[in-house]
Amino acid sequence: MDDTARHLRLLTETIAAVNSSLDLEEVLSLVAREVADALGADACFVYLYDEQADELILRATLGTRVEEMTGRPRMRPGEGITGTAAALREPVMIATQAHLDERFKAFPNLPEDEYESILAVPILAREKLEGALNVRTREPREFSAAEIDLLLAIAAQVAQTIEHAKLYAQAQRRVIELEALARISEAVSESLYLEESLEGIVEATVDALGATGAAIVLEDGEVVWPEGRAGRHAVRVPLRWKGRQVGELVCDRDTPFTADDRALLGSIASHAAVALEHGRAVLRGVLAQEIHHRVKNNLQTVASLLRLQARADDVDAHKALEDSVNRILAIAAVHEVLTERRDDDVELDELLDRLRAMLVQGLGAAKSIEASLEPVALAGNRATALALVFSELLQNALEHGGNSVRVELTRRGGDVVLAIADDGVGVDGEPVSGTGLSIVQALVRDELGGTLALESNGGLRAEVVFPA
Repeated sequence: MDDTARHLRLLTETIAAVNSSLDLEEVLSLVAREVADALGADACFVYLYDEQADELILRATLGTRVEEMTGRPRMRPGEGITGTAAALREPVMIATQAHLDERFKAFPNLPEDEYESILAVPILAREKLEGALNVRTREPREFSAAEIDLLLAIAAQVAQTIEHAKLYAQAQRRVIELEALARISEAVSESLYLEESLEGIVEATVDALGATGAAIVLEDGEVVWPEGRAGRHAVRVPLRWKGRQVGELVCDRDTPFTADDRALLGSIASHAAVALEHGRAVLRGVLAQEIHHRVKNNLQTVASLLRLQARADDVDAHKALEDSVNRILAIAAVHEVLTERRDDDVELDELLDRLRAMLVQGLGAAKSIEASLEPVALAGNRATALALVFSELLQNALEHGGNSVRVELTRRGGDVVLAIADDGVGVDGEPVSGTGLSIVQALVRDELGGTLALESNGGLRAEVVFPA
């Protein structure tokens, strides 16, 4: 078979091989192997042109494993022998001692000096530079004109394949981007909870960018939903809402971020800003509704207490007002705790300690108060009732008891026990009555579903027991 027929067969086989895949990395690996086989070369190096960086970047080899390199060799068109072929848009061939040529560019992790000859050609698609490739031999070799033409023909066909593979890669990337944005839109639209929306955005960011980690940073510096770990490269994209910055999307990766990566992060950041403001608006609405509900209930409780006080006979008006003030302050303390915690439960030990300090200051009582308060949580509406009960009982002990008062809050099986005891004279068997006691009995029975017991033995001990 003459050289023309053999070269035609080699060209056909090579093009068939490189056209068998649309995966860019697989195409480039096939190019390196098939070109080296077609020309009987010891090595083949395939570079792709990055137009934005204006660099030729080594993407595939036969003879050296690119993935084992600490850094990919790269050069500008015009640098090195291969870069010269790319810049001139024509082949460059050196038959022997290519590494001594003045145009040779050495790379510390690329053992090119072990090769004697080089034939480098540009990869052109309709005069547009797509890259360059070269073949190398360890023995001196003068490539013939027919072999140069063969390599140029292969390079021309490879250029079209590379273009198609790039388009395929872009399409695949676009699919990944759209899937990521769809996931983020779903997270934003379906969840009423801000934390869930932000968690979904961060997880989708990590998946879409192949990132080592990501996080959203709010404008006050708080980091929410950090995912993964830091990488060698990081990008911070502002979250903007109506012209103001409301936070940042931070993404980390071990490999550099491309322009496409940054564009995708910009789209994700736009969704994240919407999610952040949407979640905050929902939260503000929920909080406003909850506060309105609590305030309305508290005002109704205040009204009921005042009506009960107004129905009492032979009452000192000044004392009645003072008692009413203390009851309102007790309700306010519960409201304050609920607002601070933004929770539906109240820690009773914290609440009772606040009320104790408030009553002692308000009454100006110089008595010894010993407290043993176990941590007990109670729903907000029941905590209001207990706060009123505690205020009435402690105020009574401070006003009518001895010099010392003991307060206990503990659990007994499935019940909560609140006890207030003083070392006064007690009630000497006389029935205890009054507006305050009526309020306590009603609250314990109706709001707490519990019982009130009064014991007079060297003082007065009031014990409230109700289910936890």
